[in-house]
Amino acid sequence: MNRRIDATPAAASAPPSVAKPAATPARPAFRLRLATPEDAPALAALIARSARGLSVGDYDAVQVEAALAGAFGVDSQLIQDGTYFVAEQEGALIGCGGWSRRRTLFGGDAGPHRDAGLLDPAHEAARIRAFFVDPAQARRGIGRALLERCEAEAQAAGFRAFELMATLPGLRLYEALGYVRGTPVDHPLQPGVSIRFVPMTRVTP
Repeated sequence: MNRRIDATPAAASAPPSVAKPAATPARPAFRLRLATPEDAPALAALIARSARGLSVGDYDAVQVEAALAGAFGVDSQLIQDGTYFVAEQEGALIGCGGWSRRRTLFGGDAGPHRDAGLLDPAHEAARIRAFFVDPAQARRGIGRALLERCEAEAQAAGFRAFELMATLPGLRLYEALGYVRGTPVDHPLQPGVSIRFVPMTRVTP
């Protein structure tokens, strides 16, 4: 670094100035809101980005693409029920997740074995459903914020227990927030292709 030296004694005895590093610009905050039917195309794109970007090391590309045909995807029932949320930043969707009072545990509109029957909050667990985060926004607290919002909404509806089917990339988040693993299951996707999920539960005091 070139520095001008003043020849006067006072300047010579003054300590050299130290340049401060430039401040890192803060990322814009995200906000949570209810998903709407108009969000469906952006949600489908977000889910695909998340599955392809965050599954590396846990699932291979064949499993991910097969899962996007049904096991992962937009669930319009959640949107209609008003129990699905998106994290939005400057107009872009960067995360999504919801809860459900219905029996379907996982899967988008194209998923098999869907059951729209209502759960009894006095005896059954609310479903935590369809959490996805944009890979470029991972580890910013988006998943945690969505989960806390969903649990609060489900508790307001009378539920005290929660159940979900975790993907392998999601295990660490759910365990950090008090969910307990069950026995892993290998869910068939298409002939010769399956994907491993882990059922998890949490009961509030």
